[in-house]
Amino acid sequence: LMTSFTRIAIVLSFVRQALSLQGAPANQIIIGLSLFLTFFIMNPVWQNVESNALRPYRDGQLTSAEALERATVPVREFMLGQTRPKDVELFVGIAKLGPTPPEELPLKVVVPAFIMSELRTAFQMGFLLFVPFILIDLVVATVLMSMGMFMMPPTTISLPLKILLFVLVDGWNLVVRSVVLSFGG
Repeated sequence: LMTSFTRIAIVLSFVRQALSLQGAPANQIIIGLSLFLTFFIMNPVWQNVESNALRPYRDGQLTSAEALERATVPVREFMLGQTRPKDVELFVGIAKLGPTPPEELPLKVVVPAFIMSELRTAFQMGFLLFVPFILIDLVVATVLMSMGMFMMPPTTISLPLKILLFVLVDGWNLVVRSVVLSFGG
């Protein structure tokens, strides 16, 4: 939850639902792609943790408490970079902290604010992904109704059209690019 995984998994799930595909791609594919994209996006943060906290700790230059404190700095920076100020303010108020500089915010405030912001961002991206596919469904349903074909399910016609559109616009490339770039990459 403290990485980019949540947003990616939700957006990819929205893609599958927007295409009206229940089982394709399978959950394992969505989770696998989410994990690898998370590794890609989080790599600079993890390298920072490795060089500034883990390596000095293994070399005996830091105590475990000092290493943990150093490791939280880049993770906190990443999370705060993706978190809406309104969400941070909500949890600062709930924790009754008062004015606190961002670098001194405890993780008990930063983590839930980050998760709330990730959910909001993922749902916004999911909504934008849904719009063109809903329009296809509406157009197909309207055309079928105007032709008097009341008994034919609109999904019979719209599903292949949605898949065709997604393939023609290189949908996976666009979705992955949008998700990765949404983290400032």
